[in-house]
Amino acid sequence: MPAWQPLLDWWFGPAATAAEVAAQRNKLWFGYQASQDAEARERFGELSAQALAGGLQDWAEQVEGWLALLLLLDQLPRMIHRATPQAFAGDARAQQLVHGGLARGLERQLAPIRQVFVYLVLEHAEDLATQNLAVERFRALREQVAADERGLFDGYLDFAQRHQRVISRFGRFPHRNAILGRASTLAELAFLEEPGSRF
Repeated sequence: MPAWQPLLDWWFGPAATAAEVAAQRNKLWFGYQASQDAEARERFGELSAQALAGGLQDWAEQVEGWLALLLLLDQLPRMIHRATPQAFAGDARAQQLVHGGLARGLERQLAPIRQVFVYLVLEHAEDLATQNLAVERFRALREQVAADERGLFDGYLDFAQRHQRVISRFGRFPHRNAILGRASTLAELAFLEEPGSRF
């Protein structure tokens, strides 16, 4: 079994269709539970630390390993190091990896529900050109899926567009300011009072 397989099994589960995977894993992906963060830390904390330190580069030689490495750099730190600057410590390397993989067309070898977590790396960038690319990729992904799963992927596209609008307006995510020790502008503080302003 490849070293990355337990992570992919945990993240995506055994379900077959995108709708089934999302139904089973949505709370893990997008909900906060202390027990889930603890499980991520216990099971994959060491691997994530290796990835953050620049290790596991050979994983990117195979598409499934590339995806798992993106998870270790982008998703797992947000759970393991929640509400600390370390939560975003893997973003720069994840950005490099994702752009390199996209240039090679790696994501096209993945099922659409797995492609979501490639494009989420783009969605996390505090850079408008990257946000524009995220929206473009999520829009194209929506067109690829079966009609009965389009609603699910409409949601992913909507979320990407919401991120894009924030970066277009502020050039950064205001909800990260306090964690990263950045001073918020008056406009950002007002925005943070709005519902749905904190992703």
